Amino acid sequence: MKSHTEYLTLNIPSKMAFVNITPQVEEAIRKSGVKEGLVLCNSMHITSSVFINDDERGLHRDFGVWLEELAPFNPDPNHYHHNRTGEDNADAHLKRQIMGREVVVAITKGKLDFGPWEQIFYGEFDGSRPKRLLVKIIGE
Repeated sequence: MKSHTEYLTLNIPSKMAFVNITPQVEEAIRKSGVKEGLVLCNSMHITSSVFINDDERGLHRDFGVWLEELAPFNPDPNHYHHNRTGEDNADAHLKRQIMGREVVVAITKGKLDFGPWEQIFYGEFDGSRPKRLLVKIIGE
């Protein structure tokens, strides 16, 4: 069995954004030489996410609006207890919890084995600093 590990670093200048990382994952699979296996992709930070969905701008806007309604940014420590630690990103932790930490996708014939419209996205909820993503590929 082969294994291959890559780390992607993203530095999103805005507080919240969604970035299609499918091309980087596909390139890692190509470099790995794995034709049949699995790829795990996860954020290594607790204020960002990796998820699968459609690459459609309106949907991404809807995600942002929906997440902000569920967990609005509010640095006031009386609103979020986490912010009593001196941080102001409690909302980002909650958004990450909703959108998820990682995805696992099958690799078939050297390609991501997606359903229609599926793509892999990085979700940033507390930007303006570098964050790492793990891409781990195993298989034959």
